[in-house]
Amino acid sequence: MVVPNRDLPKRLPLLILKDKVLLPGSSMRIAVRDNASLRMIDSRLLRKDTLSSVIIGVVPRRSDKEDEESLLHATGTAAVVVQVTGTNWPKPLYTLLVTGLCRFRIDKTVMEEPYLIAEVTQLDRPTEQEAEIRKNAVLTTLAEEFRLFANEIVDMLDGRIPVVSRLKDMLSGIPDGSLPDTLTSIVKASYLEKLEILNTVDLIERFKKSLHLLKRQKEGMKGKNPLRSGPEVINRRLWKSNNSKRGGNMLVPKDPKRVSKRFDDDDENDDEDDVEELERKIRSADLPEHAFKVAMKELKRLKKMPPQFPEHATTRNYLEWMVDLPWSQETKDKLDISQARIDLDHDHYGLEKLKKRVIEYLAVRKLKNSLKGPILCFVGPPGVGKTSVGRSIANTLGREFQRISLGGICDQSDIRGHRRTYIGSMPGRILNALKTVGVKNPVILLDEVDKMGKSLHGDPSAALLEVLDPEQNWTFVDHYLNIPFDLSQVLFIATANTVSTIPAALLDRMELIMVPGYTQEEKVAISKRHLLPKQLKEHGLTEQDIEVPGDSLKAVISNYTREAGVRSLERKIGGVCRAVAVQVAEATRNASEKAEEKAEAGSKEDSKELKDKHKSDSAQTADKKAFLVTEKFLVDVLGPPIFESEVAQRLSTPGVAVGLAWTAMGGEIMFVEATRMGGEGKITLTGQLGDVMKESAQLALSWLRSRSVEYSLTAEDGVDLLERTDVHIHFPAGAVGKDGPSAGVTIVTVLVSLFSGRCTRSDTAMTGEITLRGLVLPVGGIKEKVLAAHRAGLRRVILPRRNEKDLSELPDNVKDEMTFILANRVEDVLRAAFDDEFPGMAQATSSKL
Repeated sequence: MVVPNRDLPKRLPLLILKDKVLLPGSSMRIAVRDNASLRMIDSRLLRKDTLSSVIIGVVPRRSDKEDEESLLHATGTAAVVVQVTGTNWPKPLYTLLVTGLCRFRIDKTVMEEPYLIAEVTQLDRPTEQEAEIRKNAVLTTLAEEFRLFANEIVDMLDGRIPVVSRLKDMLSGIPDGSLPDTLTSIVKASYLEKLEILNTVDLIERFKKSLHLLKRQKEGMKGKNPLRSGPEVINRRLWKSNNSKRGGNMLVPKDPKRVSKRFDDDDENDDEDDVEELERKIRSADLPEHAFKVAMKELKRLKKMPPQFPEHATTRNYLEWMVDLPWSQETKDKLDISQARIDLDHDHYGLEKLKKRVIEYLAVRKLKNSLKGPILCFVGPPGVGKTSVGRSIANTLGREFQRISLGGICDQSDIRGHRRTYIGSMPGRILNALKTVGVKNPVILLDEVDKMGKSLHGDPSAALLEVLDPEQNWTFVDHYLNIPFDLSQVLFIATANTVSTIPAALLDRMELIMVPGYTQEEKVAISKRHLLPKQLKEHGLTEQDIEVPGDSLKAVISNYTREAGVRSLERKIGGVCRAVAVQVAEATRNASEKAEEKAEAGSKEDSKELKDKHKSDSAQTADKKAFLVTEKFLVDVLGPPIFESEVAQRLSTPGVAVGLAWTAMGGEIMFVEATRMGGEGKITLTGQLGDVMKESAQLALSWLRSRSVEYSLTAEDGVDLLERTDVHIHFPAGAVGKDGPSAGVTIVTVLVSLFSGRCTRSDTAMTGEITLRGLVLPVGGIKEKVLAAHRAGLRRVILPRRNEKDLSELPDNVKDEMTFILANRVEDVLRAAFDDEFPGMAQATSSKL
């Protein structure tokens, strides 16, 4: 604590107090909002490294209606800062608890930025005042009379109130020299009357003026209050007399207009004006009846709440959210079916099933305007255009578009928002998106809905259940807003790479639309229509600078990318464009230099204009030569081919077959290898396999052991296939986890190839699950698997017969280039997998498509 008797520092930072007066010996809470005072608090008060850092100068400032300028008083009160409280959200606001020490006079301002600092002179000292009172009989008499009147006023109050007894104790402990200032701050007095006491340095005069206020307070408590008879007259007289007595009492700084304007700008609007403006916004926001009632109730609480309360900012922020949400604003749909079809075909190549569903939605919407927004979920590998399709749908409808990324979210508050009881609470991402777009019927894309997690803070996928249910989301309740909000007009589109990680309850609320990978022909078309023009623009090239033949594009697709989407393909095309940009830049420079040399050497009599013409003509001629991208240039830029056909090499020995697998990245071919060795009949499985795939391997081996004699796989009748033999089955790429029911027929084929010594056909891949009785069961992901076989150059695929219906989803060019063998039993698979049949193999029907 600072000792009041200590001399003040020569320089003090100033805190401007508007229309209020702090007197020595009294305490006051001051709400600070202006920027200059906030900077002073941050740099001086929040760093308690020196004793002077907690002493400030509190100077009153009065905005007189008759004057244009704000008047900064020359006399102030040095105060010690007892407490600093505040918050930085939603905007900085500090509250200071200060106690007045003594008066000072401002001699001159030393610094105006970043906050006011002035040189001051101390005007009174408490110890000297007490000594003066003991020596002066007049002051002693005034002090006794002062205490007498104060005690009489206290006695007039209700003594049963606890604060009255504490007030008596406080009066008895106040020094005589502090009585005028302390009691003036307690009794009812106007701003100018307190300012007059502050200006009075002479102790006798101060006692007389304060005693007058004390007597008036006593009379007012009896029912006679002189203040009511004419406070404006009294204030104006006191103000004029004060200025006439102290002619230089008003501080005129170097540039008073600039200083006063700076503090007026920092104050901005008063809280009352802000609340009135907020009320006008609420009444003009066209809120629903239930929301309007809640808003007016909160506004009523806000008016009664002091601005210093932390809940004041929270309530105000809540009301601002209520006003900003689009309760009734919406856009009108553009329901032109023909134009929508043209726009979708222009933006995306392929994706016929997805486009068909969007056109159906538009058609139904045109016939019935009250259709609730469906919940579409695009499921497919990365890079196939799921996210960009959502933006195209918004453009086609003429709606606003907002994307919400859900990948990695593990807190339900991100969806439903935080309750207002928490510090820093705010609504969830759904209402944030609606506030951003400003309408209640946008297209909201929920990206990566399959990559949400769980934590101690709840399950966000469970919070989405209400959002993505057309029968419930018209009364969606966010925890922050805590009132229903209608989401039924929002068109939600979700994207996912796989449905295996989406909870069943959430999956049930969405309409799945599978978005498979692209064929090679589709990738070529996408490259010519979208990827190549985009990369040319990004690298500063034009179509006259580069020529990419179709064979070169096919070489990039087949030799350097093997993916379902086109992201890697776009990166490879970008690499080619960068290399061509170097060639074009060097060619342009060389052409310009040659043109300049030719122009100089051609004729020295030519005019300068003619030389410039020769140079520009030569440069234009060089620019018109497009750079041809050949396959040799691709090897120089992208390196040797990354992917080569290894099917023939891998299948040249017995015990190898090609299976087909589905992954979140699209379909993949999968080699399965097997070998045998002497042992005790053990089976070993490697390749980071899941439980389902291990069971498939065991099932295949059991089926084959029961038919080893039928297929002539054992030398003698009755000898077990695994007698004195161990079998090792391996799935390459062991770092990648593998699981699923699609490898049953592939494992059977590998084991038959191993024990018979025959090689499988090098152009055949297969997929399907088997039973212990030899039936072939259907599997999923047929389109992705067939496209993977097509990318790898395989032209024969063995499929379960019950998957025949899935072949209708394949592009016509793929079906024309490939042969499909449909199998009911394992015998059908083995018949198609080898060039000739085994001795004794049961005749089974097979068919081709």
